[in-house]
Amino acid sequence: MTIFDEMVEELHPKTPNERVNAKHEVMQQIALAGLWQGGFFEHAAFYGGTCLRLFHGVRRFSEDMDFTQTEKNPNIHLEDYFPHIIEAFKLTGREISITKKDKKTFGKVESAFLKDNTDVFDIAFQTEKTIKVKIELDTNPPLGFDTEQKVLHKPFSFMVRCVTLPDLYAGKMHALAFRIWKTRVKGRDWYDFEWYVANKIPLDFAHLQQRIKEFNGIELTRDSFMQALRERLANTDISLVKEDVLRFLRADLRELDIWSNDYFLMLADKIVFL
Repeated sequence: MTIFDEMVEELHPKTPNERVNAKHEVMQQIALAGLWQGGFFEHAAFYGGTCLRLFHGVRRFSEDMDFTQTEKNPNIHLEDYFPHIIEAFKLTGREISITKKDKKTFGKVESAFLKDNTDVFDIAFQTEKTIKVKIELDTNPPLGFDTEQKVLHKPFSFMVRCVTLPDLYAGKMHALAFRIWKTRVKGRDWYDFEWYVANKIPLDFAHLQQRIKEFNGIELTRDSFMQALRERLANTDISLVKEDVLRFLRADLRELDIWSNDYFLMLADKIVFL
């Protein structure tokens, strides 16, 4: 059994879907280890739902890996760190390929939330090409966020520079309120929103304002943002929200029984601003 296989089994997958999720998670950890070995986190930080999963214990699996430069630097490129990622996978017994994604092939949900200067790649196994992880680096990011160092111990001990929780929260609320979709609602945004509220994480509204300004070209006050958020929470089909998030959860799905538009509007009233 390879190190990769051992790491998958340590997540105790019980169903085929959970095994796929577990493989994704192990791939994410190994990619982070390779990036650390290459010195990537001297220039960039990890954020998004996968960061929340790996370092803060949110109870859902995640697919993509999102990174942001900590200072705007045109000389930092993900491709420069690929040899380190490939070597980290070799150490765990797996061969991978890394390919650049053509943004012309992105769906509307995906493309509408990416700036032109975001680099996007897929990491895939050479023998299981359907098992892949998407990695993104925003090379011209909205700044004004804080970072902290976090530790992982598999496949070996290493450090990851992560965006702090109040600023991760800001990124999530930007996605929840402004992500463009029709029938493909990203219920994972809603799941994470519930987690932030339940754990009393304060929301960095200044960073949220910066993200909205740079991505959407508008300036919002706290009141106007809350109005936009409540409209999204009140008018979204909750059945679509649940449908999206189900495949990322363990077999016990009773935690979604309480979900309704009214429930999420109640959560909005509990947002604590930094």
